[in-house]
Amino acid sequence: MSCFGRGRQHSARARINALYLMRASSNHSFMPNRFWIIVLALLLGGNALCFVRAAEISPAGANTLIKWNSDDTELLPQGCVFAMARTRDGYLWLGTMKGLVRFDGVKAEVFDPLGSMMVAFLLEDSRGGLWVGTEKNGLALIRDGEMTAMLPGEGAGSRLVSACEDVTGAMWLCWADGRLSRFRDGVKLDEWSAEGLGGCRWVASEKSGEVWIGTRDALSLVASDVRAKKFSLQLQRMNLPGQLDFMAAGRDGGCWRFSNGRIAKVDARGVVSDFGAYKWEQTPTPVTAVCEDASGNLFVGTYGNGVFCYGRDGSVTHIKSPDLNHNSVLSLWVDDEGWLWVGTNGKGLNRVRASTFTLHPDTVDKTVQSVSADAEGGLWIGLNGDPVYPDAVGYWDGQTIKQFGPAQGMTNPYVRAVFVDKRKTVWAGGINNGGLFRRVGDSFQVVPDTKELLVSALFEDRATNVWVGAENGLARWDGKAWRTFSKRDGLPGNAVRAIAEDAQGILWIGTDGGGLARFQNGEFIQIHQSPGGLPSDSVTALLADADGVLWVGTSGGGLGRFHDGTWTRFTRREGLAGNSISYLIEDRLGSLWIGSNEGLMRVEKKALNVFAGARAEARTNSIHVRTFGKADGLLTKECTTGSQPAACRTSDGRLWFPTTRGLVVVNPAQLSFNTNPPLVHIESVLVDGESQGDNSFQVKWSNDIVIPASGELLEFRFTSLNLASSDRARFKYQLEGVQTKWMETDVRTAQFTKLKHGRYRFLVKACNEDGVWTTHPAVANIEVLPPFWNTWWFQTIAVLTLTGSIIGIVYFISTQKLQRQLALLRQQEALEKERSRIARDLHDQLGANLTQVALLGEMVEVDKNLPEEIESHAQQISKTARDTSTALDEIVWAANPSNDTLEGLVTYACKYAQDYLALADLRYRLDVPAHLPDTNIAPDLRHNIFLAFKESVNNVVKHAKATEVKIRLRLDANKFTIEIEDDGKGPGDAAKKTTRNGLRNMRKRMEDVGGTFTIKPGDERGTIVRLTSPITKH
Repeated sequence: MSCFGRGRQHSARARINALYLMRASSNHSFMPNRFWIIVLALLLGGNALCFVRAAEISPAGANTLIKWNSDDTELLPQGCVFAMARTRDGYLWLGTMKGLVRFDGVKAEVFDPLGSMMVAFLLEDSRGGLWVGTEKNGLALIRDGEMTAMLPGEGAGSRLVSACEDVTGAMWLCWADGRLSRFRDGVKLDEWSAEGLGGCRWVASEKSGEVWIGTRDALSLVASDVRAKKFSLQLQRMNLPGQLDFMAAGRDGGCWRFSNGRIAKVDARGVVSDFGAYKWEQTPTPVTAVCEDASGNLFVGTYGNGVFCYGRDGSVTHIKSPDLNHNSVLSLWVDDEGWLWVGTNGKGLNRVRASTFTLHPDTVDKTVQSVSADAEGGLWIGLNGDPVYPDAVGYWDGQTIKQFGPAQGMTNPYVRAVFVDKRKTVWAGGINNGGLFRRVGDSFQVVPDTKELLVSALFEDRATNVWVGAENGLARWDGKAWRTFSKRDGLPGNAVRAIAEDAQGILWIGTDGGGLARFQNGEFIQIHQSPGGLPSDSVTALLADADGVLWVGTSGGGLGRFHDGTWTRFTRREGLAGNSISYLIEDRLGSLWIGSNEGLMRVEKKALNVFAGARAEARTNSIHVRTFGKADGLLTKECTTGSQPAACRTSDGRLWFPTTRGLVVVNPAQLSFNTNPPLVHIESVLVDGESQGDNSFQVKWSNDIVIPASGELLEFRFTSLNLASSDRARFKYQLEGVQTKWMETDVRTAQFTKLKHGRYRFLVKACNEDGVWTTHPAVANIEVLPPFWNTWWFQTIAVLTLTGSIIGIVYFISTQKLQRQLALLRQQEALEKERSRIARDLHDQLGANLTQVALLGEMVEVDKNLPEEIESHAQQISKTARDTSTALDEIVWAANPSNDTLEGLVTYACKYAQDYLALADLRYRLDVPAHLPDTNIAPDLRHNIFLAFKESVNNVVKHAKATEVKIRLRLDANKFTIEIEDDGKGPGDAAKKTTRNGLRNMRKRMEDVGGTFTIKPGDERGTIVRLTSPITKH
């Protein structure tokens, strides 16, 4: 099998796909010392071997390479790509002069390992660790998202130039100064000097366990058992026909040997296969990189002459500038999808692969409108030409093409349709210069009676009638005569674009702006655009398949499916690349091919039929539609429109597609599908723009991501590691706890705002260009912290506080109620006591006095004959009446609430003392403040104090034998004191006796109101009585 060709050495100039990743500012990025970069490239040669696990680069019959340039992407920090390695997590790592680059197919992230910008070596070991060799700062290992410095740098000689891993997991490291070291688990096991080995340049290992060591003058096989506990290096020197130019391990065993101008594969027995001589001059063009694919094709990168591909069948394909961005190759790698990645010196990274599609060389950059196959296997091609190149029809017999222009009777340079009917008649027509042409011999002639037709569609029905769709109506040729149809005959529109016949023999006619018509039994039945019906009145293509389904392409309305009276519509929303359909054709494998201005689409009819048959609520979000464009080898994504027939299927199953830049062909049976599910990673999680987690190497989120309650915007950034077709990746994501269905998108971010506190799980899946989805989604667990008022401790405190508040409020209300009840009871009690006192006073004073008056009255009657006695009794009655009046006045004073003030008490007491002492003919002095405070006092307090005061004044008159009495009132903040001082004989021993009724009653009265009663001798003589009471009763 050949590489990029058909078994001969050639320059693959037709089409080549390159991914050129560099900064636009790096146009001058060649190293200042060109000799040094060549030396470095040679030293790094041992790093530039890679194996491919799957696809090969050479589909049979392909004669083009695919190229995609991205010169302006500015992805790489610098254009020298010294090393490449793809790790098992899917990333492609690149070593450049300005750092280590992690590439996911869309973006490149730059790292600076060990503080050394230049990364010259990369290798992934069997445990997923990435070994990174720097220019000056030694060796680093990236494993499980962590980078560890393995060896410090010791100058230029400590630069790693080659390495491999043996079957024990030990790493063999070859250094720039010729040393060879063996490490396991970061511990140096052995080291051999450059002098002892002759200057090690390359080291490589086979899966079987063999280790190869190469120097400039020797190729050796390690004869020692690498599994031995005590290892001693012993070498088996292999035959070397000349100086060793390059060495690398073979994918399936053995070693590739570049020596004496020839490439050979050798093993312990000797030469296994000879791939022949170099196709370049080794002296000015050294080998810098070697890569082998799964099929045994060998790719050789050179410094200055591009890449040479040696096929298993002995063919050689040469890829060089201008197909590569630069001929100086530093590194090579082949991926699982069959893409060859080429790292260059100063021009970034290229990507090449054999094209799936073949471009007809005679139609390059020409607008092909129509293609039709004849019975002999040839192709008739209709071109939308111009007056400068008027040959608008071509015939290709498989080897050469014959042009038909004005000299051959084809006077219309703008052919829209070319068609070969069952009678082998070739028809052609266009729109600018009207008329239908028919081939007669080796020339074309205008068909009589058709000069007015502006032809855009040609079709033959089962009855071999030829139908012509034109801008100005529909025409039919039955082999004898022409008949035309227009809107007057029932056509929905005169601009006929498409014609088809279904299994029942019904003819369908599509018009531009008039909708669709069904022609049956000589009548046209019109069908127009409607909700749930025909997608658009601008019909551009029709296809009736063997299952009875009518497929309708429209301009702007997408694809329509009509079956059993039911319409189904497919648009961008359902997965189409665009809503304007140019043409329709089906292959033998059950797929529908759809031409459009947004690319050439392929979709399985089964998927469309299943979608149409499902209930609306049970339908999937979209259907997988594979879209082909420039990345697949087409010069343009735009398919031509306005023609029938447009695309063509030949007897060998190949499909021919007209585009605005040429005719392309593909064999659907030879299409290779990408069955590799893409890896998907969540690269970062941001909260309000701030990244969560500080490990830039880590892409697995094993721990929960904790988001503060103040976070407003949660953003996930994810990627698909389908490197070669990363721009076609689609994603499905779901945030469990928020979304119940998967959301499909083609962007690599998902945002959520103002999440409630709780736990969430974010999942994301990806699919490749052929609709294969990842089997296991990437997952990130999210915990949104609650605001402090939603935390358990705050809620506990709040509950306790609320409970305490309720209890406190209940207690307060209950206490207030009880206090009110108690106050009411106390008021009632005080009222009862006051009533009892009044009753008692009435009984004790008024009752006694009235009884005395009654007795004295009786005595007056008895002693009526005794004048002296009667006078005495009359005086006694008068006195008793006055005492009764006084007592009654005191009772009324005490009961009157308007007197419940301090001023009322003092005024009444002083008046009483003044009247009583005046009757007793005693001098008295009142010492009372001129202004008394307006202070209320309780009735019983007022009454008890007055009675105690009254008793004190009475005692002075009755017992003190005094001549003068002094009454004083002293006010304090919360109490007042009434002093009664006389100048009599003094209290004697009365002050010490507590059993005397008068004194005991006064003391008891004062204690009842919370006050005090004291009696003591005066300072000189007489007695002082102090009545102290609080202003408010306690």
